[in-house]
Formats: sequence, structure tokens, C-alpha cells
Amino acid sequence: MVKLIHTLADHGDDVNCCAFSLSLLATCSLDKTIRLYSLIDFTELPYSPLKFHTYAVHCCCFSPSGHILASCSTDGTTVLWSTQNGQTLAVMQQPGGSPVRVCRFSPDSTCLASGAADGTVVLWNAKSYKSYRCSSVKDGSLMACAFSPNGNLFVTGSSCGDLTVWDDKMRCLHSEKAHDLGITCCDFSSQPVSGFELKYKSTLSGHCAPVLACAFSHDGQMLVSGSVDKSVIIYDTNTQNILHTLTQHTRYVTTCAFAPNTLLLATGSMDKTVNIWQFDQETHCQARSMEDQLKQFTEDWSEEDVSMWLCAQGLKDLVGIFKMNNIDGKELLSLTKESLADDLKIESLGLRSKVLRKIEELRTKVKSLSSGIPDEFICPITRELMKDPVIASDGYSYEKEAMENWISKKKRTSPMTNLVLPSVVLTPNRTLKMAINRWLETHQK
Repeated sequence: MVKLIHTLADHGDDVNCCAFSLSLLATCSLDKTIRLYSLIDFTELPYSPLKFHTYAVHCCCFSPSGHILASCSTDGTTVLWSTQNGQTLAVMQQPGGSPVRVCRFSPDSTCLASGAADGTVVLWNAKSYKSYRCSSVKDGSLMACAFSPNGNLFVTGSSCGDLTVWDDKMRCLHSEKAHDLGITCCDFSSQPVSGFELKYKSTLSGHCAPVLACAFSHDGQMLVSGSVDKSVIIYDTNTQNILHTLTQHTRYVTTCAFAPNTLLLATGSMDKTVNIWQFDQETHCQARSMEDQLKQFTEDWSEEDVSMWLCAQGLKDLVGIFKMNNIDGKELLSLTKESLADDLKIESLGLRSKVLRKIEELRTKVKSLSSGIPDEFICPITRELMKDPVIASDGYSYEKEAMENWISKKKRTSPMTNLVLPSVVLTPNRTLKMAINRWLETHQK
């Protein structure tokens, strides 16, 4: 579950960006200010708001240590601030004075990247505050920027839809059209990046209007997005399922950010507010890495791993029973309907069926990981690689023939949720089919 725990309403105009450090939250706005809040009780710091910019502030970000805050503005400057006292440390003028749309620190804090409306991108020395690299994209304004986890690469996104990969010496390594209508935001997950090749992986659906913001959680297991449709969607990055949809904002959602070491999310909007959300431990369990959950083999799971898996499957009420019976990974995979009833004393037939179904799904996932086939490419009914995937009204994808057979047998329930299907209409999942074909091309050479 995600709970709204606080709303900040101090800005006098659209909120453009929000960012966390270990102890602070920063927000910036069209009202030309940056505001800083304590994460202890979300009170505004005594020296906030920070005022210097003469036009709208588009972006703000903390250095990895949290000691420095950077902000950039339509006034053509990127400003560095001390988070200890709010004092201005440096004012860096973009070449040509073009409006600066985005700024980002490198993971090692040695440099800061700034991108502008004229397409220029500058790398600044974060200690001397001097520009030491400068380049530009071919077309459009720079709207987005993100460093890879090790800092060897960074990417920029433009209003023309181009995603460009740069190395730390500002050499353009790769550029390609990623979106038809422009890129508004980009982010790296925390997973290590090797090389610089960009490969399409998948498309996440859910919003019904342009997406303005996205961000990975710091463990890389969740992705959040904000949209013109006024909603915020939180995805599990492993399954790509929607975990939560938040609809409290009354205007476009322009920014979202996860806190580093706490289960907090901030979302900002053109409604002039920043909402602070808190995740419970169960949601965090749901988004745990499948790699972590499965370890090398499920047989190697400890009792604690099994407890975490039960939590992620919505079976947390059984954690006590499983612990009492010392169920580890090996025991889990050997469970039968008889042992669930006789040994674990689970009386509910429906609950026993759900546990067995989840165990069977787990066995299949282990098998698919061993074979190298991504789990999202496997039909939940046939447990085989899909050739003609379709989306059913439950939101899941299935092999077309298998789902048609399922429905023809008068099964109006979802194979995944066991709930009644709102509709029997099946929609071709062309995006998934393309992804499967790309995977086959790569792995069948």
C-alpha cells in the first residue's frame, strides 16, 4: 500500500522538479524559487526559499553527498547552493545564455551536466565551477539528462525525441530516435551498465496522455511515472506490472522522485503542490528483484526468503505457519495439496489452491530463467514462448489461441487473478510481439 502522508503547498506557481538527499527534499517552481524541507517532519528550513534566479527554475538536484544543491533556470544559469546554510556557491552561465532545462551531478560528484534549450550540453567541474567540456545535439532542445551508475556514461534526451549517449570525455557514442513526440525525462536504474549500446527492452502502458516524468527507485525495483493525465503510476520493473496508480493531483504531474534510503516518494504538479507518499513494507516486498528472490536456485532459499516470497504473493498471513514448520526453499517446492492440509493445517481449500498455483508459477519462473527466456515472454496458460500475444481485459498477455480456448470453454475468469473478466475482447500486443521477435533474433543465431 502507498499512503499520502504530507502535502507541501508553499510554491506560488507550477512545481517543475523535486529531489531528495538523505535528509532533505528540494522543490523548484515557475515562481523562480527553490524550497528545502527536512525529511524528519517536512518543515521548511529557516533559510528557504532560495532566491537568485530571475525566471522559472526548471530543475534541481543534490550532489551525492547532499552537501550541494544545483538548480537551473530560464535565465540561462545553473546555480550551486550550500545545503548547510543556503548560501550561493557558484553561478555558471550557459554558453550563449540559453535557458537551462536540466542539470545532473555525476555519481562521484566531480562534475555537473547542464542541458539547454539551444541543444547545448556542458560538463562543469564541480570544484572549480569551470566549464571543461561542451557539445550539442543536432536538433531540438535538451530536456532530460541522466548519468549511468558508474558515471562513465550519461544520456541526454531532446525535444525531437533523440536519446544520445555520451562518454565522460563528451564524445557522442550513440544517438537514436527514441520517441516520436520528444523526450521529457530519462533515468538509469541502479543496475551496473557495461558498454553503451542502446537496445529497446519494453514499453510500459497505463497512462492515457503524455508522460512528463519518470524515475527509478534507488534499488532499481520500482519505476514511477507522472503524466498529463494527472496520475502517477508505480511499476514493478521486473514484472512490469502496475503496483499502484495515484490520482490525488488536480493538474499535470510534472516531476517524481524516490528517496534514497527510505520508502518515500515525492510527486510535484502544476497544481502547485508536492505530495509525499510512503510505501509499506509489503509494497517493497512486491518490487523485490526476481534475481534476489530466486537467488541461484529456489532450492537454496532460507526460511526468511520463503517469508519474503509469501509477502510478495499476497500471502503474508501464512508467514507464521510456514516459519513454524521450518519451510525453506526445498520444502516449498515439494509442497502438495495433501501436505498443505495435513501438515501445515491450512483449512481453506481456496487458500491451498492459491498457494499451489503460486508455487507452480515459481517453478515455471525458475525454469524460464534457467532457459534464458524472459518470463514476460511466456504465456501464463501454456507456459511456452508466445508467438501471437494478446492482451486480455485483466491486463495480462496470453498466447492468442490458448486464451481463445480458455474463453471458449466458458471460463469467464482470468487465468492469472481468478476474477471475472470484464470483457472477452482480446487485443493484439504488437509491442510484446516485436520484443519477442527481437529476442529470438538475438538468441537463435
